[in-house]
Amino acid sequence: MTSRDFLPALLALAILAALPFVGLSGSLLNLLIFTLIVTMTAQGWNILGGFGGQTSFGHAAFFGTGAYTTAILQITFDINAWVGLLAGILVGAAVGAFIGAVSFRSGLRGSYFALVTLAFAEVLRICANSAPFTGGAAGLLVPIDYGAANLQFEDRRIFALILVGFVFVALLVTRWLERSRFGAHLVAVRENEEAAQALGVDVFRVKLGAIVLSAAVTAAAGALYTQNYLFIDANVAYGTWISIEALFAAIVGGLGTMLGPLLGAVVLHGLSEVTKAFSGDIPGLDLAVFGVILVLTVAFAPSGIYGLGRRLFARRTRREDN
Repeated sequence: MTSRDFLPALLALAILAALPFVGLSGSLLNLLIFTLIVTMTAQGWNILGGFGGQTSFGHAAFFGTGAYTTAILQITFDINAWVGLLAGILVGAAVGAFIGAVSFRSGLRGSYFALVTLAFAEVLRICANSAPFTGGAAGLLVPIDYGAANLQFEDRRIFALILVGFVFVALLVTRWLERSRFGAHLVAVRENEEAAQALGVDVFRVKLGAIVLSAAVTAAAGALYTQNYLFIDANVAYGTWISIEALFAAIVGGLGTMLGPLLGAVVLHGLSEVTKAFSGDIPGLDLAVFGVILVLTVAFAPSGIYGLGRRLFARRTRREDN
């Protein structure tokens, strides 16, 4: 990879890092933080679903595992929040490895794989909702103790900057996938699994590596969610909402691209806030807008906002050349 490959990620980093310091109100800063968490989750989904073509309906399994791991370690074992964050990523990756090994070794793909991931997420939700060490239905409340060691800051802009750093790392991971041999093998599996295997690609190993990497990124988002809200319960951690958010943002932004999930998360949540501001107390209207955007994207821009922008730019360039 050359230095030019990193320019889009660096530009995104500069813009995102500047946003917390442009005079955002508390509500807009909260929106930015939540959008960044969704962006990370969507980037994780994009690794497996966008680059690998393995559609998942259960990324909540990884998100919730990262969230609960960091919360339990801090509350029960008084472990440093940064160590808890790292542990959440590792445990989330281990859950991804287990689900991937069971699913891919059995030859599951397409809708069968999607339903299996959904089932795993639901099983984990039920277990977390009843297990004593997860707080049961009451959930877990992380004690407030401001300090860098606890990953808690009175100035929320600092936490926003930390999130921006994690998003930047996720962008670099997807850029690496676009340029690496592993990424090429993953795309080959997405396009034609049998042909890729005939050419010598270890399909099981490639798909397993993709789900582990995807789970690790998603688990990091879950752990950071816990550190931001300092509360987690089964319906939040393992709820279908986060799986849907990740899937929507990746599809709307552009599957298999570096900036697609970021664009999708920004557009969806930006429009959601605008809709809430103009609709008043009408419940669920923002979700209806989500659905309309998804339908329009699939119908008229199957490559997402990023792909549509690239096509329009290329068309304009050709007109200027002529």
